Amino acid sequence: MAGLELHEAVAAGDYDAVEELLNSGKVDVNLKDVEWKFKTPLHWACSKGSADIIRLLLEHKAKGTARMAGRWTPAHCAAESGKVHALRALHMAGVSVWKKNASGETPLTIAEVNGNADCVKFLTQVMAGKVTDDVDDDDDDDDNDNEHEHTENTDET
Repeated sequence: MAGLELHEAVAAGDYDAVEELLNSGKVDVNLKDVEWKFKTPLHWACSKGSADIIRLLLEHKAKGTARMAGRWTPAHCAAESGKVHALRALHMAGVSVWKKNASGETPLTIAEVNGNADCVKFLTQVMAGKVTDDVDDDDDDDDNDNEHEHTENTDET
């Protein structure tokens, strides 16, 4: 489908192609793919667990709590796929990992249902305030220009 070059590069895990497309200014970082349940490139990156691509997309103003079908956020996709590094990248960038989907489920619930113990452990630690930014992430910049959520509120936005 035309206009989905960024989605394709993200799904393939091609960091260089993603970076080139974003720097070109010719792609919409928040474009929803109607043929794939309205996923944005960030949903794809979280499903694949590409923390470096997640950070790159967020730096280019990807909406961290964008909604796809079922009102799933990128964090739901990461939790379903068992991609703890993706959840960590979202959390460290200030993106809420507590939004509820259309069924009232948080990413923690999705991780539990899918048996993704590492994600459950991480999200439980986040909930308890025990997560620090010294594990696996070296770019904890304070650039809050993105449309990130900075609360643990589960209200819809």
